[in-house]
Amino acid sequence: MVPQVFSSREELDSDIWMHDVTFEKGKLYLVEADSGKGKSTFCSYIQGYRHDYSGQLLFDDIDTRKLKTSDWVRIRQNNISLLFQELRLFPELTAMENVEIKNRLTGFKTRSQIEQWFQMLGIADKQDAKVGLMSFGQQQRVAMMRALVQPFDFILTDEPISHLDDANAAVMSEILMDEARSQGAAVIITSIGKHMDLGYDQVIKL
Repeated sequence: MVPQVFSSREELDSDIWMHDVTFEKGKLYLVEADSGKGKSTFCSYIQGYRHDYSGQLLFDDIDTRKLKTSDWVRIRQNNISLLFQELRLFPELTAMENVEIKNRLTGFKTRSQIEQWFQMLGIADKQDAKVGLMSFGQQQRVAMMRALVQPFDFILTDEPISHLDDANAAVMSEILMDEARSQGAAVIITSIGKHMDLGYDQVIKL
């Protein structure tokens, strides 16, 4: 697979573009990327938001170009979760409301489980604060909780700890990995800089 914008290049120094790559459930991947190498594009392909590429992208041996909108809705609800770099929170809602608005759709976590995450992440006092008034690092923690209140086979996290100190990054990593292990899911972390310090099964250069 290769993005159409890169198709005219004769050589690409990448382990993904113009190569066959497989991401397997239960494994932990780090996708390292320099600026301009297509990290956001890669994330959009995985989620089915863009299809401007040559080659194939398969999900459970199905060509994703053949999937309908209803198929992608089901996959995003039950198989793939994404922690966006731009977070995509509702600034006018509180931190808890941002998490619960998704959890009401999935019914995946109890209120007490979510409150425990708030406590572990050091923002228990921010549950009723409007997200738009919180720091970006605090918003990152809220966004991660929202990403975890659903079943998934794969979770794709884009620059998940870029604005966190080491202590909070470690807690966030622990919660993420515990949830992934409990579901037997794969974790794909993309980064152009600071990333979670974990024992990756594979480090891939985008």
